[in-house]
Amino acid sequence: MLTRPVKSAWQHVRYLPLWSALVYSRGRAFERRSRALGKVVGWTMRWFPPARRRFDRELLRIFPDMARDARMTLCRDMGRNMGQTLFEIYHGAEFATRLSRFSVSGPGLDALDAARAAGKGAIIVSGHFGQWEAVRAVLRARGMETGAVYRPQTNRHYQRRLLAGIEAGGRPIVATGFGGTKEMVAHLRVGGVIAILLDEKYAEGQRLPFLGLDALTSVSAAQLALKYDLPMVPAYGTRSADGASFTVEFEGPIAHSDPTTMTRAFNDSLSARILQRPDQWYWMLRRWQGA
Repeated sequence: MLTRPVKSAWQHVRYLPLWSALVYSRGRAFERRSRALGKVVGWTMRWFPPARRRFDRELLRIFPDMARDARMTLCRDMGRNMGQTLFEIYHGAEFATRLSRFSVSGPGLDALDAARAAGKGAIIVSGHFGQWEAVRAVLRARGMETGAVYRPQTNRHYQRRLLAGIEAGGRPIVATGFGGTKEMVAHLRVGGVIAILLDEKYAEGQRLPFLGLDALTSVSAAQLALKYDLPMVPAYGTRSADGASFTVEFEGPIAHSDPTTMTRAFNDSLSARILQRPDQWYWMLRRWQGA
């Protein structure tokens, strides 16, 4: 086990590359800074063997016949998107001012407006696809400040920057775990809106198909939607080819039935998006591990 000084030093070392990239880009326009970090992460994903091997392992589960050159390109493109997404989250307040770059549509918006008019809350479900924080930025601009569930980081430097950026997009921000669940329920019961990313492995979850393979999946969002009679709306912020604009789409609410059926419907929704734009999804989640 690492001693506290050694652990602290190691956290500094791991944070140094990102800190250096952020400092180097200071003083430049927002888009140039975003693209710069995207290029750094894209280059790292393509040429850093441990990262590329992990990417290949997950990607080949779904696309077993994809040629190596195509995988290398996709790995770089995914890294670029994730680098830009990370930058935009870290600068959440500034990102939220760029709504002129967003194209917004979808029947889910009417469902959310109806829920608000009835004094009800709502659950937004999405994944690590495109720029998921664009969804909360749109809702906040429409007068529906939306909280979020997040997984705390073990590195205190990442944790500080990440939490500050997410909080800039709307509150409350609740950590995964029992305490966070209580806070989330209290928020929903008074008419609040919460966003949940449902594409991470959940050890206590159900084995449900995701991109055609069973994956351990939390059904808690659907359980809450049923218990409190709330709309469960899939929503996505897809990054456009220019890298700086987004198509934000709110799908129609998932029909209330039972938690398993509703969660499978969301998995199908996200899977369809990923198959259309595999470069937009974060393939490093170890989504099928242990399933």
